[in-house]
Amino acid sequence: MTEVFTGNFTQQEPIPEEGIAAAVAVMRSGRLHRYNVAAGEAGEVALLEREFADYLGAKYCLAVASGGYAMGAALRALGVKPGDKVLTNAFTLAPVPGAIAAVGAVPVFVGVTEDLVIDLEDLAAKADQADVLMLSHMRGHLCDMEALMALCDARGLRVIEDCAHTMGADWKGRPSGLWGVMGCYSTQTYKHINSGEGGFLVSDDAELMARATILSGSYMLYDRHLAAPAPEVFERVKYHTPNVSGRMDHLRAAVLRPQVRALDAQCAAWNARYLKIEAGLRGTPGLKVIDRPEAGRFVGSSIQFLLLDWGEAHIKDVVARCQTRGVELKWFGGKEPVAFTSRYDSWRYAPSAPMPASDRILASIMDMRVPLTFSLEDCALIARIIQEEVRAVHHIVHGG
Repeated sequence: MTEVFTGNFTQQEPIPEEGIAAAVAVMRSGRLHRYNVAAGEAGEVALLEREFADYLGAKYCLAVASGGYAMGAALRALGVKPGDKVLTNAFTLAPVPGAIAAVGAVPVFVGVTEDLVIDLEDLAAKADQADVLMLSHMRGHLCDMEALMALCDARGLRVIEDCAHTMGADWKGRPSGLWGVMGCYSTQTYKHINSGEGGFLVSDDAELMARATILSGSYMLYDRHLAAPAPEVFERVKYHTPNVSGRMDHLRAAVLRPQVRALDAQCAAWNARYLKIEAGLRGTPGLKVIDRPEAGRFVGSSIQFLLLDWGEAHIKDVVARCQTRGVELKWFGGKEPVAFTSRYDSWRYAPSAPMPASDRILASIMDMRVPLTFSLEDCALIARIIQEEVRAVHHIVHGG
């Protein structure tokens, strides 16, 4: 009998009871705005910022309305101006080039390798076009961060890290987000902690963080932060930094604080599920598993594999066959954007020359969420279904 998976690929775990209780307390107080605090009260947002900074080992942390807002604030804090070019990954999601375009800058796309990380050779070739690299750790794949930073430091490139998919990950023990001058995180529902929308900006650079804090809409209330630079740093920048409001509120912060405390355990749970699926996919004809480097600690909240050099019709056949059996695969190689999947050449506000080597890889990328609501048995079943359907189409195309 043909096996069918009946789970939901968009169903998240419930918010922890501690977070629900804290959110109810905020609502009962009526003080949802981050700067609306009682005398002597720190407030949920300021406490969350300090706790997330402590979790990472960062000096400063700012909670904001979204990960996309965090990227925009980072670009503005670095002084990126309209017309400036900013390097970024060709394999990423639309909010990354969107953040660059939103400040009037011009995205310049850098190629992707078969390991789904930024192509350092292509980065070196394009490094003289910009002063800033918006590095997207797309779908949780970390490149060799030591090699990247050596290249960027030698070329004078300042690095902003998009860590939407790497909260809880590191390279050789150093967390993602702490390699560049600023790190950006998302707390949108499908990320590693969930407040519906939200994000963080972290840095060890006091002046950059003072600018970002004023940009976020602090007015002159920056003394109500617990993970911010000293007041004299704000004095240097406050007259020259615009207010582009994007604050997080107490309600979302209350929901997030217990999730930060549970983050390492959640990451371990994701990886157990990821590894179960990965093991089930290995050895499938025509399917390339992405090998994770030992130097990096990843968080397997989604999984990717490649169907290299398969035609569009055959990839769509695999997607349709899996969908019929309850498994939702997303394809990043389609010519038209679908849901969250899109390619660099579909962002027509950021024209780019073709990159044939990267185009071949992008045309092959299959993507699947791995919710924590799945059991290990679910993951084994999902892997069997994918393997069977890839084998079936591969047999049709290649025989044997």
